Amino acid sequence: MKGIEQKGLDGAGLRIAVVAARWNAFVSEKLEAGAIESLRSAGLPDEDIETVHVPGAFELPLGALTAAESGRFDAVVCLGTVIRGDTPHFDFIAGEAARGIMDVGLRTRIPVTFGVITADNDSQATDRAGGAAGNKGAEAADAAVEMALLRRKLAGVDKRRSDAFAAREP
Repeated sequence: MKGIEQKGLDGAGLRIAVVAARWNAFVSEKLEAGAIESLRSAGLPDEDIETVHVPGAFELPLGALTAAESGRFDAVVCLGTVIRGDTPHFDFIAGEAARGIMDVGLRTRIPVTFGVITADNDSQATDRAGGAAGNKGAEAADAAVEMALLRRKLAGVDKRRSDAFAAREP
């Protein structure tokens, strides 16, 4: 069994931000489509899904932080693709994007999920963006819904109150 395999999530009443990198758009656009489809399947109407774009994976943490700190979202989904090249650039970008995305969630206490593909080549990346290995954007969206619901449950908040956390300090 691969992936999260969490079906039947009821995300009605949640607001989710999708922060997607434009770099390697031939992959990232598929991740974005998979994430949005997954959020819709979880019961989120289009008006409760807001997508913003940043230049590349390195900019995902700041985009996620801006969305999380806005108080408008229950979770943030980060999507992008970093493909290994001939220099160590890959290692710096992939590592800093991962660390930065994790830091945003810990800092704001808003679930921030990692839908960034790190691959050795184009084929591996496309396989993970709707190909043979599934769609990591959809998996990141499912994780965002699950974690937003968990956060509300543990806080004792009714999921239909989408503004429940907006007034609280992070």
